[in-house]
Amino acid sequence: MGRIENTVFLSYRRTNAAWALAIFHSLTRHGCDVFFDFNGIASGDFERVILENIRARAHFLVLLTPSALERCSQPGDYFRLEIETALDLKRNIVPIMLEGFAFNSPTIASQLTGKLAILKRYNALRIPPDFFDEAIDRLYHKYLSVALDTVLHPLSLTAGLATATQQSAAASAPDVTLSDLTAEEWFERGLNATELQEELRCYNQVIRLNPRFAVAFNNRGIVRNEMGDQAGAMQDFNEAIRLDRVDSRPYVNRARLRETQGDRKGAFADFAEAIRIDPGNPVPLIQRAVLHNTVGNYEAALEDVEDAIRREPGDSVTVAMRADLRRRMGDLNGALQDFDEALRLSPADIHTLVERGHTRAESGDIHGAIRDYDEIVRLKPDVGAGYFIRGRLRFKSGDSQGALEDFSEAIHLNPEDAESYFTRAVVRFESNEPQTALSDLDQAIRLNPSNPTWLVMRANLRSVNADEAGASLDYDESIRLDPTYPDAYTGRAFLRFDLDDLTGALKDMDTAISLNPADERLEDWRNIFLKKRETSERLRQAEIELLEAERELERAELEVADLEAKENQASGGA
Repeated sequence: MGRIENTVFLSYRRTNAAWALAIFHSLTRHGCDVFFDFNGIASGDFERVILENIRARAHFLVLLTPSALERCSQPGDYFRLEIETALDLKRNIVPIMLEGFAFNSPTIASQLTGKLAILKRYNALRIPPDFFDEAIDRLYHKYLSVALDTVLHPLSLTAGLATATQQSAAASAPDVTLSDLTAEEWFERGLNATELQEELRCYNQVIRLNPRFAVAFNNRGIVRNEMGDQAGAMQDFNEAIRLDRVDSRPYVNRARLRETQGDRKGAFADFAEAIRIDPGNPVPLIQRAVLHNTVGNYEAALEDVEDAIRREPGDSVTVAMRADLRRRMGDLNGALQDFDEALRLSPADIHTLVERGHTRAESGDIHGAIRDYDEIVRLKPDVGAGYFIRGRLRFKSGDSQGALEDFSEAIHLNPEDAESYFTRAVVRFESNEPQTALSDLDQAIRLNPSNPTWLVMRANLRSVNADEAGASLDYDESIRLDPTYPDAYTGRAFLRFDLDDLTGALKDMDTAISLNPADERLEDWRNIFLKKRETSERLRQAEIELLEAERELERAELEVADLEAKENQASGGA
């Protein structure tokens, strides 16, 4: 036969500490033996203290706000573990719904996964701040004063001492005021706001109502930083740390801000402190790894990432991060193994598929890379970038027709994609389709007229098609855009050579050689230009001499004719 129990476990997020404390005080006055993690139980003591208290108590109250379930999808989330333990032990679970929480909300419904899905079937109680006492009376008399057939387990000595310490600290804490509860409501509004200005307004209200609300300072610091107010953000992170030195989040946020300000030493110090006070949290380790990666210290970054994976082995993003580091360090096989594992954990992760595709291509496995992009295109058939990169891989593998099909699809999906037009032009040119290649180049340059490489390629095609004027304009424009681009001078040199402008051709070739002295072919072409100029000069000199000889001959012939005329005239007079 069941009996009425007065032992209660209170599960909550730290951002709802005021609500938890208020409920603790009120139920304690009703004679209940209530436990909640008031000061913060170290992660290493979670199993010993927190879970033992759930086993030792008949009732389980879970405080629900719109943001309470957001992190439940993360591996190792304590809030979710507490709820699942209470479900497994068949405790009398009472969901406490605070302002804004509704089980039928699409966002909240999507967060009730796995064992948590059953939570919405329990008889929940809403507690409005204006009718707090009335709601607590109802909670006590209707929800807790019921006979239960529950097997309770006594606390170990160590857990009992820790429980007494937490209960004593909570009992001696000042009573929660209406302002404290209202502050937490404003905090929830800030979390759900979609515009920075509204977030800032909400957090300002929280801090006005409760200037000891450390997380509000942390969140306002994030908002200020995003709005460009780095000085205000730094002040908020400092205040959040002053108010709560056991929360790693403001340390991490201040570290990231310090990094952007060039204070890497301070950033590393903050990351180290965040890791010290929250050793089970992989986030500070991952963020420090990012900073190590930025400064080129890949080994230290890899060490942090591996430490994070040990703390959270099922996180595909962290495994993919280790893969990227291994690739940077030249360990392509290790990188591919990690990418495989990351995709096993999250098969539809586009970013990881892209990175594995790049790594496979880098290792020479072009067909494996193409298979990755086949999957990317299947998952994202309306995104042109997948077709574009697969097209380049297909072209590299010798599949020109498949490449043309992919580039055409990329252009269909994004008609303003200049790069796809240019790359299709390259494939068409290599496939002996100069006219269609030229048409694609026209489109590419129309969309991006400031690319000197594309202008040189079009100039070369125009030159082949005997459009010397168009080719000359393209070479001139390419040189104007980039006066240090040797190919433009080389191309114009050949054009001038063909047009017999040998002086201009040699001038351009000399410039090309000065810009690219390692290309020995340019010297060879310069010598050919010089020989033709010498030959042309000799021919021109010979032509001049021949012309002069012809003129001398004409003068001689005229003189002979004149003498003959005079002789004939004299003979006639006689």
